[in-house]
Amino acid sequence: MKRLLSAVLLIPIILYAVMWGHPFVFLAVLSAVALLCQYEYAGIVEQYGIQGPGPLGYGAGLLLLLVPGQELAVLVAVALIALTISASNGHFVKGLPRAAALTFGVIYIFGCWKFGALLRGVSPHWLMFTLALNWISDTAAYYVGRSLGRHKLAPRVSPSKTWEGTVASAIAAVLFGILYLPYFVPVVAMPVAAGVALVANIAGQVGDLAESALKRGANVKDSSALLPGHGGWLDRVDSSLFSMPVVYAAVRLFYHA
Repeated sequence: MKRLLSAVLLIPIILYAVMWGHPFVFLAVLSAVALLCQYEYAGIVEQYGIQGPGPLGYGAGLLLLLVPGQELAVLVAVALIALTISASNGHFVKGLPRAAALTFGVIYIFGCWKFGALLRGVSPHWLMFTLALNWISDTAAYYVGRSLGRHKLAPRVSPSKTWEGTVASAIAAVLFGILYLPYFVPVVAMPVAAGVALVANIAGQVGDLAESALKRGANVKDSSALLPGHGGWLDRVDSSLFSMPVVYAAVRLFYHA
C-alpha cells in the first residue's frame, strides 16, 4: 500500500513537470530530485568511512546540471579542488578516496540527470519515455520475479533479482517502446523503438545492479527511507540514471538531434 501511495502522489508531479511544466518549473523539480539523490549518495559514501561530498558536491552538481556548455570545465574544476582539499586536510590515507567519491558523485548523479534535461530539450516525450520505461519494466521485474523467479541473476549483489524478472523487464520495456515512441514521436520507426527500448532497459538493469553494489559495500538495504515502500530516491531512479545517457546517445545517433 505504501508503495502504491507514493507512486500515486509522485507520478502526477513528475508527469506535469516533464510534459507541460515551464522550463523553470522543470529545472526546479529536476534540481530537487538530483539534490535528494546526492543526499542519499552522501549517506552511502559515509558508510564506507569516507567523508561525504559536502557543499562542494552539491554546488558543483548544480553547476553541471544547470549551466549549459561548461560541463567539462566544471568536472575538471571539481576534481582539482577535491584533490587540493584532500591534500590540505592532513588525512592523506583517505584523501584520494574522498576526492574520487566527490567527483564520482557529481558525474553519477548530476551528470546523468543532465542527460534528462538534454532529452527534454529534444522533446518532452523522449524524457517521459525513458522514465516511464524504467518504471514499467521495474514493476514487471518485481512482480514476475516474486511470483515466478527461480534462477538468481546476481545473488552476491542483489539476492532478490532473478533471470525471470530480468526477461520480464526487457519484454515489458520493448512492448512499451513500440507502443509509445511511434505514436508520440512519429519519426521513430517501430524496429528502432524496440531497439532503443531494449538497450535502455539493459542499461537500466545494469544501473540497478550498480546501485545495489554500492549499497552492499556500505552494508545498507535502501539508500534512504524518504519514499515509503520504495526506499529512497536513488533506489527509485537508479535505472533511469543509466538509461538517460544511452537514450540520448541513440537520439543523437539516429536523428542527429
